Amino acid sequence: MDIELRPTVLIVDSATDNLALLKELLHGRYQVRLAGSGADALALAALAPRPDLALVDASRADLDAAAVLRELRGDVLNEEMAVIFLTADGAPAAQQRALRDGATDVIVTPADGAALLVRVALHLELKALRALRRDGERQIDRLVAERSREAVRMQDATILAMATLAESRDPGVGAHLRRTQGFFTALAREVRFHARFAAQLNEQTIALMTKAAPLHDIGKVGIPDAILMKPGRLTADELTIMKLHTVHGRDAIAGVEAALGSSNPLLRYAREITYSHQEKWDGSGYPEGLRGERIPLAARLMAVADVYDALISKRTYKPAFTHETAVELIRQGRGEHFDPDIVDAMLAIEAQFRAIAAEFPDAE
Repeated sequence: MDIELRPTVLIVDSATDNLALLKELLHGRYQVRLAGSGADALALAALAPRPDLALVDASRADLDAAAVLRELRGDVLNEEMAVIFLTADGAPAAQQRALRDGATDVIVTPADGAALLVRVALHLELKALRALRRDGERQIDRLVAERSREAVRMQDATILAMATLAESRDPGVGAHLRRTQGFFTALAREVRFHARFAAQLNEQTIALMTKAAPLHDIGKVGIPDAILMKPGRLTADELTIMKLHTVHGRDAIAGVEAALGSSNPLLRYAREITYSHQEKWDGSGYPEGLRGERIPLAARLMAVADVYDALISKRTYKPAFTHETAVELIRQGRGEHFDPDIVDAMLAIEAQFRAIAAEFPDAE
């Protein structure tokens, strides 16, 4: 065996004859370090490679084995390191006291050399097995973490693909989705610590709501082109059909939940956003005419983000408004169209809205 691959055993004993005997017994199999005092033990244990096992004489009055062990554990040895106390006191109480002091095992001296070698080998094998198990657990943790990250990336890509497909008839959909998602996130973070919203918002819920935000108009896939792309004002009948995009969106998400046999927070937020983002604070919205806090929070946040983006974007039926005009129109909708506290949050961070809009402009 290459000496560099041999386990290292630290022997701590104030009697030089004992050190010599133990070294003679062990040196053929292990790298052996000899310490005649607690200070020597600490110095030798700190050297690389760190000891794999320590033998400490607990019988010497001039060598406080418990104190040495505390120092070793505190400074250089971890809890998994085997430390065997050697003691001439074979009484069960003495052995129990040694174990309470932190010893891994107790060997009563004088010990048979072959038996001592077996005990040392056993503890070193256990240490090696624990290290293998720990390495395996770390590898599993790394694999699980990577699979989780990949699942999240696939989930994000799938959501964006679904949202883009639903709005693919609009050439500016990609920028629109990224802008509204950015506005939504900025609003949610701004109101997170508001007394009205703190119970519903934390980093996890904001992240899930943000993931769901691009799906807000997924129901438009069920609206005919003649209505969706009409350049002029919609008739009453056409408007009734257009309003059904909220129902189509809700039904699409509900279909996913039914197929899974259950729901989860992401799907719930997606369903709330798709179905209720056209509701208004004063109850004049659709599809149910919900009022105030009966409108889900995620939908109330989406309403401000979506309307702001609609105002600053060019459409077949209108020009793009300036940031200042859009902000003023939303301010005028405070307490009527929009949750007043969310409007206040938007006014407080309007510079962020301007920056997000500039980051994701519509293609010319």
